[in-house]
Amino acid sequence: MFFTGDASTRKRVDLGGRSSKERDRQMLLEQTRLERKRRLGLRQQTNAAIKIQLQKCFRGRKAVEIARLEVREQFSFTFGNRCQKADWRCFGPDSEFLRQLLFFFTANNNGDVTILLEACHLLLQYVQHNGNILSLFAGLEYSSKRFLVDHRVKKLAYICLQAIYQNRNHLKNQILMPSKYSTMPTIIFLETVVCLTNPELPWVCKIVDYLMQRKVFSLLRGMVLTGVQNVKTPESCESASSLEHVIILIASHVGQHPCCCSNVDPQWSFSSQLLTIPFLWHHLPYFKEVFSSRGLGKYYIHQMASCLPNHVRVLPNDAALEYPAHACLLGNLLEAAGVALSERNCASNTALDFVAVSTFLLEALPTVKSSARDQPGGNDVIMEEEFKETLNIDLERQICSAMDSCLLQHLVNALFRDILHADISDRDGPSSEEVEAISAVCAFLHVTFNTLPLALLMTGLAYRTELVPTLWNFIKRCHENNNWPIFSKLTAHLPGDTLGWLLPLAVFCPVYKHMLMIVDNEEFYEQEKPLSLKDTRSLIVILKQALWQLFWTIPMHASSSQKSSTSLSSSHKKLSVESIKNRSKDVISELLSQLQDWNNRRPFAPGSDFHSQEAMSETFVSQAILGNTRASEILKHAPFLVPFTSRVRIFASQLEASRERNGPHHALSRNRFKIRRNRILEDAFNQLSMLSEEDLRGPIRVTFVNEFGVEEAGIDGGGIFKDFMENITQAAFDVQYGLFKETADHLLYPNPGSGLIHEQHLQFFHFLGSLLGKAMYEGILVDVPFATFFLSKLKRKHNYLHDLPSLDPELYRHLLFLKHYEGDVSELELYFVIVNNEYGEQREEELLPGGKEKRVTSDNVIQFIHLISNHRLNYQLRHQSSHFLRGFEQLIQKEWIEMFNEHEIQLLVSGSLECMDVDDLRSNAHYSGGYHPDHHVIEMFWEVLKSFSLEYQKKFLKFVTGCSRGPLLGFKYLEPKFCIQRAAPLIVSEEDLDRLPTSATCMNLLKLPPYKNEEQMRTKLMYAISADAGFDLS
Repeated sequence: MFFTGDASTRKRVDLGGRSSKERDRQMLLEQTRLERKRRLGLRQQTNAAIKIQLQKCFRGRKAVEIARLEVREQFSFTFGNRCQKADWRCFGPDSEFLRQLLFFFTANNNGDVTILLEACHLLLQYVQHNGNILSLFAGLEYSSKRFLVDHRVKKLAYICLQAIYQNRNHLKNQILMPSKYSTMPTIIFLETVVCLTNPELPWVCKIVDYLMQRKVFSLLRGMVLTGVQNVKTPESCESASSLEHVIILIASHVGQHPCCCSNVDPQWSFSSQLLTIPFLWHHLPYFKEVFSSRGLGKYYIHQMASCLPNHVRVLPNDAALEYPAHACLLGNLLEAAGVALSERNCASNTALDFVAVSTFLLEALPTVKSSARDQPGGNDVIMEEEFKETLNIDLERQICSAMDSCLLQHLVNALFRDILHADISDRDGPSSEEVEAISAVCAFLHVTFNTLPLALLMTGLAYRTELVPTLWNFIKRCHENNNWPIFSKLTAHLPGDTLGWLLPLAVFCPVYKHMLMIVDNEEFYEQEKPLSLKDTRSLIVILKQALWQLFWTIPMHASSSQKSSTSLSSSHKKLSVESIKNRSKDVISELLSQLQDWNNRRPFAPGSDFHSQEAMSETFVSQAILGNTRASEILKHAPFLVPFTSRVRIFASQLEASRERNGPHHALSRNRFKIRRNRILEDAFNQLSMLSEEDLRGPIRVTFVNEFGVEEAGIDGGGIFKDFMENITQAAFDVQYGLFKETADHLLYPNPGSGLIHEQHLQFFHFLGSLLGKAMYEGILVDVPFATFFLSKLKRKHNYLHDLPSLDPELYRHLLFLKHYEGDVSELELYFVIVNNEYGEQREEELLPGGKEKRVTSDNVIQFIHLISNHRLNYQLRHQSSHFLRGFEQLIQKEWIEMFNEHEIQLLVSGSLECMDVDDLRSNAHYSGGYHPDHHVIEMFWEVLKSFSLEYQKKFLKFVTGCSRGPLLGFKYLEPKFCIQRAAPLIVSEEDLDRLPTSATCMNLLKLPPYKNEEQMRTKLMYAISADAGFDLS
């Protein structure tokens, strides 16, 4: 046992003659055999116990059946097998009639049902003639026999309902019949229950409690679903059915106080069993009135709010695959909640309960796909809205119709009632009540916006509630105090580090954006509605900072807390952090873009307010050019955060990269065309319109043919093509040609009646789109001023009322008169039609299906105004604009042009509107023919050009380049470079000095004689540029 110093181990020998492994194996087998035997014994004992219990149960049931049979036979002998020997005295406490009937009654036994029917018939006859049902059951001493009487009455009420439920398939045609059909078995049973559950009777609470414990609402659900012949087409009833009376009595008793009924499992409650029936109120319309008027809505909404979000499985099985229980519950709840929320004394607690329930149910719904109808200015083909998942179309319509502006108005006003009447200063932080109300309404509306079509909701929220001013006041105070509260309850699943401004902005932005679509210029700029211009400038700063955080500051990959929130929010997909972030990115970007449009229309804030300082760095620009970076994401979704010059540089690099990819693959002679100067548009259309997208991106060489059919001298190295572009755009966009018209401000837009002039007008628009795209692609500026509402089509945007003044100021004034008309609009005899007058041809068009019969009223005048604006700004131009856009996008990608707003696109087309930088032009000028930068004539020329007014500087620029505006990034980007060439021999004569300067716009070339003094040069230059002494190829 002690260590001897020998480290080796000795092999142990078993003197018994067997190895230890064999002995261990034998022991294991023996233990396994004994364990198997023990388990077999346990199974035999269990089976024997089960058999004993089954035999005991069987014998017990058999004994009960024998006892029932004996009692039934005794009952028949005493009272008759159809109660022939019974009268009203049999219902008394001392009679055996009810005791025996309640004992042997079985709902599946037709004989028992017949006996019960006769008994109920006797009871109803007694009540009809005497009326005192209490004395019928209790005699003169109810107090001494109340336990016996209560027991009999509640069991009698239950077996009446049980009899209908068990035989509902045979009685389905009677279930929803009104009480006047008093001879029908179902009506007799139901009217008996009505008599027994009269609220004035002392036992009513005991009966209702007994029925509730036996899942009475489940029985009633089965009856209603069986009684409804066709769920899709609800039937109208003249009067309330007996089943309605029963439901009203039971549901009303539970919802009233005082009530000593015990609590029931939420799974078997009224809300879970009955409110999940498809179109419940359509089948039980009178019950809806009682439910709404007696305050039952408040009680059951509170009951649902207490259990539903925490007990997901309380809802019953779906009535059908296309009628999910949560969708049916939502539809019925929305239809009935309006009355409860509209009451003046509606407490905010009721509104909070409604928000909790409806938010939970909306999250379970699939999202409604909305078409162009979702946008007030939609001009595309309107498709039916549909759910992604299978859902009955009638149920979908019920939900969408019930979520109307009135319901939202009552809800928001109920939630904000205390906030609106509170005296809150800008320095005060939000109270707990305000935070709770804001949290509830934002969670509800965020989920609603992600589920239902916005067009059905926005107008009501914008103009019938105080949502926008209340939310803005909350956002403004939190921003100024730098204190954003943490929301709770409905958003309790969100991580604690979730940005406090995220959810309020996700709701505020789309509603305010919708208001800006409807508001007119006078309201926005003069009346400063819906927000003051000062507040609007503050809003721009808040939105800009929020958007930059979402796209740049917040890491691209979710943090660990966000990952955990994702797993926790499987039932909060629409209220998850990522969902709110993605929604916020979109709505904040859209609103900021719209505010920038308003600022471009009439500035109320510096343009730099929309730019982020961080986006001005060279690092940001280089990342944006690379792509697949945060910078490129900002450029794609929020380009206004990046200064215009930076975006132009990025755009120029994209164009250059595209030209490099396409240029080397084209042979020099691949696309060469002969164009007659006097038929420039027709020849160009016939030849260039056949080019593929690849050919359009490559070099195009043009040879001009004069009026004598002779080719003009010169080799097109790009200059002649530039001259060609200047001439063809001047011809094609001339209003005399009939493809375009101009506004009162001389801005161009497609002629709605172009089809009356040109048979191939749409092909021409496609060609002109590709032509403008080619000019932009090659960096050629063309002096063509487009109307803003037409440039918006290059961005696939819709135009709204505030865009109308540039097209038709008179129509705009008339629509504003209608909008602010204080009288009855219907007296003006207007209908939803518009008369188009093109070239003397008048044609009346309906703005809506059946518009000729639909009169304009005070309720729909806003819709009428929008439809008129949409027709003139979008619908009339849809074909011309779409073909122009297709041609334009052959060269200019959609992602490129979406970096710019309409005002900036015009700058890309025609160049900068700012004053001409003469020093910049001088530093990028070239010289030839003997001139050089220090030549005295050149120095004199620059001094003369600097002394010109802005008007003459622009004329000079147009004289030498063909466009009165310079390149956006300066004359460094002018192609070809501006060049001044000496226009005289070495030995200058007086005749040479008497010549006017000439230009070659195709080469940006000025041919300047060597004048002797500044006065002579100024006179000659001003005469030349004013006389438009143009192209000279020599």
